[in-house]
Amino acid sequence: MDDPRLTPARPEVAAKYLEGKVTAARFAEGEMLEVTEAIAPVRRAPASDAEQLTQALRGERVTVYDRNGEGFAWGQLGSDGYVGWLPESALTKRLSTPTHKVTALWTFAFAGPSIKTPPALSLPMGAVVEVGREHDSFAVIDDGYYVPRQHLGPLDARAADFVAVAERFVGTPYLWGGKSAFGIDCSGLVQVSLTAAGTGCPRDSDMQCAGLGRELSAAESKHLKHGDLIFWKGHVAIARDAETIVHANAHHMATVIEKTKDAIARIKAGGSEVVAIKRL
Repeated sequence: MDDPRLTPARPEVAAKYLEGKVTAARFAEGEMLEVTEAIAPVRRAPASDAEQLTQALRGERVTVYDRNGEGFAWGQLGSDGYVGWLPESALTKRLSTPTHKVTALWTFAFAGPSIKTPPALSLPMGAVVEVGREHDSFAVIDDGYYVPRQHLGPLDARAADFVAVAERFVGTPYLWGGKSAFGIDCSGLVQVSLTAAGTGCPRDSDMQCAGLGRELSAAESKHLKHGDLIFWKGHVAIARDAETIVHANAHHMATVIEKTKDAIARIKAGGSEVVAIKRL
């Protein structure tokens, strides 16, 4: 059965390209829209208090197949294929031509070319923008806001070490479905970090376990290396070296660095064993 997280199909409506493959009352071609908010929640249901499955960042494309008439649009993210409900207020039909991405954990976009100007919005790592021109130390993006140039990089910029990117999030509050320095979850940390380093990555930990790297043997697992991924059911951590990991977790309600053996023992005491260790 197709994964509903990645398949734009409900009994009421499905993507046109799925016609003949799934059953739905109608099939829609879909409309390409763009995320305008810094962060847009992607929810399980069309309600502001529904579970947040993931987040879409500014500049991301979303193919919308349905609207509920009450402010929510249902569609599929262009980045990782995730399907869910987004607030229509966070979307626009006007498609930009992104030229740069945010490489800082966060940056501010100012209304004018001065850091003393009140910021108009904030942008998280991974958000993409269209830069029209430069003004002193600022890049002027498509809606006229001024962003510090040192917080932006070209779309093909690649971090040298995804583990180092993950470590920059230490102290970030844990947030289910989050993928920014405002709040992040375990698989979001892995996805954001690998993406910053130029490696495509699925959204959820089970998808990552199935799709990333090769599984280590029991003997190899005794000698963890920088960048290995440790998976439990519903959780993932990144090895920094043979003895420590970095991970976003609900025990600490934050992204932390801790000893691997301590984390494994604590999670085991909670009823979950390591299911796989993967090496990229």
